[in-house]
Amino acid sequence: MAKVTARIVAQEAGVSMAAVTRAFQPGSSLSDDKRRRVLQVAAKLGYKTPSGRTLGRIATGTISLVAGDLSNPFYPAVLEELSQRLHERGRKLVLHAIPPGGSIDLVMQQVIDYRADAAIVTSATMSSRLASECRRQNLPVVLFNRVQPDARMTAVTCDNYGGGRMVAEYLLARGRSRIGYVTGLRNTSTHLERARGFLDVLQENGVTPECTASGEFSYVRAKDAVRPLLDAASPPDALFCENDVMALAAIDSARELGIRVPEDLAIIGFDDIPQADWAAYRLTTVRQPVRRMVGETLELIELSLSGEAVDGTIRILPVSLIERNSG
Repeated sequence: MAKVTARIVAQEAGVSMAAVTRAFQPGSSLSDDKRRRVLQVAAKLGYKTPSGRTLGRIATGTISLVAGDLSNPFYPAVLEELSQRLHERGRKLVLHAIPPGGSIDLVMQQVIDYRADAAIVTSATMSSRLASECRRQNLPVVLFNRVQPDARMTAVTCDNYGGGRMVAEYLLARGRSRIGYVTGLRNTSTHLERARGFLDVLQENGVTPECTASGEFSYVRAKDAVRPLLDAASPPDALFCENDVMALAAIDSARELGIRVPEDLAIIGFDDIPQADWAAYRLTTVRQPVRRMVGETLELIELSLSGEAVDGTIRILPVSLIERNSG
């Protein structure tokens, strides 16, 4: 069978050979339309980049981690736990970082080229085309702390819905009545499930959210979004922030305005990152069982590599509310 070259891909996709090269480089100036066309043709023809063919010879025993928001301390903590557990099993972890504004499909194509034994994805949503290509290449993929509407995707996640319910029940039990919340990225399962659980409990108790703002899981964006809520004529007496980074931003905003936490304003987060326990914050938050989630993820990978059928398996692990000083 003739070797598929970059020239053949370029001719089939109707682009230059330089465009083929740039399509496989994160952050390159190639348009999204051209990149998508090149990747689709490359997958159809079975084209492998030279770097992919070289790496494929040395990638045995490795697990690829595809991650986006490494500025959130939750994910470096996951990375550290994964690395330690894989080392104990005689495997290596390779990080594939999605650049800001970059496409997960491009990174996943690199993972396929790398020929790792399996991939763990902690951010964004894979296209159905890439998911199918991973299956065609016999590359096990496990989504970590997220799910997506594909019945064949395998995932390990915490009980985001149950955690959202816990927060609402906790605030209502403490007499909070003007309750607001700060949302994450709207197209993510973590946001959708945490918000759904939280709002369901409020609705069941006849409570309408006092206010809402989008913090996009970012400290800077959350700080900008929260300040107008707290500076309003009738500010909330409680805020649920859908991750800890945004909750820390809310605490800092409250301090700048002279608002006492928790006396005037209760603030609850989600994740239980290491900074949540710092003396400066002592954040009340929902803890994700990271160690157990990592263990379940690696178990699913090992089962898949041994030939077990795990496609479509979703494991949802319980969370716990950690009471500190902010609630």
